[in-house]
Amino acid sequence: MDLTSTYTLSNGVKIPVVGFGTWQTPDGDIAESSVKAALDAGYRHIDTAEMYGNEKSVGRAIKASGVDRNSLFVTSKLNNINHTYERATAALDKSLADLGLDHLDLFLIHWPNPAPYRNDNWEKHLQETWRAMEDAYKAGKVRAIGVSNFYQHHLEVLEKTQTITPMVNQIHLCPGDHDDELVDYCRERGILLEAYSPFGTGKIFTDPTLQKLADETGHTIAQVCLRWSLQRKYLPLPKSVHAERIEENTHAFDFELNDEQMKKIDGLVGVAGYGGNPDEVNF
Repeated sequence: MDLTSTYTLSNGVKIPVVGFGTWQTPDGDIAESSVKAALDAGYRHIDTAEMYGNEKSVGRAIKASGVDRNSLFVTSKLNNINHTYERATAALDKSLADLGLDHLDLFLIHWPNPAPYRNDNWEKHLQETWRAMEDAYKAGKVRAIGVSNFYQHHLEVLEKTQTITPMVNQIHLCPGDHDDELVDYCRERGILLEAYSPFGTGKIFTDPTLQKLADETGHTIAQVCLRWSLQRKYLPLPKSVHAERIEENTHAFDFELNDEQMKKIDGLVGVAGYGGNPDEVNF
């Protein structure tokens, strides 16, 4: 397994098993240089979002890299203000224009119950938005569609009207924060779990259990976390703006955690913080 290894989505599309995340990466030179460094390091899966405000920079980096578009997997996500059929359709077109691409490999609904629609029949808006995603998929604008930050009850809202099951659910998954019931629910429906913030909020780097496992394996805590994620068959999306860290995070394929080591990580609770509750976020 390496950076070009893939999982297969429910529709047969291949997706690289590790992606490069760009959340909180400032637009401009920093975003452009970090994505270029990731592509130079061998990443072929880039994850961005309208909400991140850096799609144009990501697009410039992709173009400057010279990597063949057919070798890349590019994901973006729908902004929270665009939860209607018309707005979602227009937002996807804008993302494509900003990225300088004629299609996305994956497009996600970023949050299921955003504040602008929470008191206005958010379920209906969510269903309309998913219909726009399905139509974009059928039109060939995107090769796969999915969701992010969805709990089971949000997926159940989609199930009432969907004609296509989401292919991905990108959620907060890291040592100390993994909702195994939600993971099982998604897997029963053929939904791949992507792990954003696989290092949590950064507190993970001071956890003594993970430091001991890093010492045992001769790897860094970051590499141990990525290895744990891969062995749980998640798709981690590590993020960094430093070339040396970007390179470091590519070295999660040359070792394996044994059952005892995996159990130790599985048993951690809250060591890296938790993801936001999608029914309570204020955006």
